[in-house]
Amino acid sequence: MKKNKVLFICIHNSARSQMAEAFLNYYGEDSFEAQSAGFHPASLNPLVVAVMSEIGLDISNNQTKSVFDIYKKGALFTYVITVCDKAKEESCPIFPGIAERIAWTFDDPSGFSGTDKEKMEQVREVRDEIKKAVISFINQKI
Repeated sequence: MKKNKVLFICIHNSARSQMAEAFLNYYGEDSFEAQSAGFHPASLNPLVVAVMSEIGLDISNNQTKSVFDIYKKGALFTYVITVCDKAKEESCPIFPGIAERIAWTFDDPSGFSGTDKEKMEQVREVRDEIKKAVISFINQKI
C-alpha cells in the first residue's frame, strides 16, 4: 500500500512540526509518511524533546530541516500542514506544489515564559493538542 506523504511546516522546525511529524509517523505509520521542515530552521527545542520523551517518543536525534531544501529535491506531498500560532499565521510558510493544504494553529513553545515547570506544562498542553489533531487527521483521511 502506498503511503500518503505529509509535510508539517512551521517557522523554525524546532517544536510543533517536529511533534506532529513524530505523532503521525507513530500513530499513522501504516498509511502515512511524515516529514517536517521550517523556513528558518533552528535548534530542536529541549523542552519539546523532554515532553515527547515523557510519552515514549524520542525525537532527540531529529535534525531540523529547511523547506527550501525539501523543495529543491522535488519532493511531492499529499498533504502540507502548517502548525503556526495565530499571531504569526500570516507569515507561516506555504509549500509550493500540488497538495492539499491544511492550517492548524498551535502556540509556539519558543515564546513561553515563566518558571521551567510552568513552561514544561505549557509545552505539554501544546503536545497534547497536536496529538489530538494528528489522531483526528488520521481518522478523517483513512
